[in-house]
Amino acid sequence: MKSYSLFDIVGPIMIGPSSSHTAGAARLGKIASIIAGEGIEKVDFYLHGSFGKTYKGHGTDKALVAGILGMEPWDDDLKESFNLANKKGLIYNFIEEDLGDVHPNTVKFNILKKDGKIFEVIGSSVGGGNIKIISVDGLNVDITGDYPTIIINHIDNPGVISKVTALLYNDHINIAFLKVFRAGRGSKATMIIETDSNVSQQLIENIQNTKDILSVKYINPVGEGE
Repeated sequence: MKSYSLFDIVGPIMIGPSSSHTAGAARLGKIASIIAGEGIEKVDFYLHGSFGKTYKGHGTDKALVAGILGMEPWDDDLKESFNLANKKGLIYNFIEEDLGDVHPNTVKFNILKKDGKIFEVIGSSVGGGNIKIISVDGLNVDITGDYPTIIINHIDNPGVISKVTALLYNDHINIAFLKVFRAGRGSKATMIIETDSNVSQQLIENIQNTKDILSVKYINPVGEGE
């Protein structure tokens, strides 16, 4: 069976009238759900600009919920995402809000999990199905999801980056891009690593078990094995 990329939204494998308002929205929702992890109970979608003005007519609302449920942009069930979410007991609300100086197709996800944890993810659909995550829990980031991506929350101590990159080297994983975002020296930081090949679950576990690592999330662009 042919495996489409999570971000291949051209032609018949895209569901919806607009790559920006539907396919991009589904991508944003799926990445937000991966960042938050399993056990999502409620999501408040704060819709900015064009997203807020046209979300019903362009199916942005259904696409965002579909993404939270883990659907691909081309999934036939995307149109039924509300019904599927209701069956799963997922609570969701859509709120039009000015998010400031951001792209007009921007959404803020306020995600409540069953264990009481809350995640905030802000992302934009920047055209042609392309997306960018710009903030996670108040920390500025830059995540496109175009490559296999490892999101690592860690303590900003000396040697953490070298330990992680050594693990990737030992597993013959080439790093395409590496970015680190931090609130301040010695505080919590987020390391974003985009790689040229898929990453094994064992490698993710090895990174998780490294000193000063707080959490590890993996975004696989073929939609398998997150």
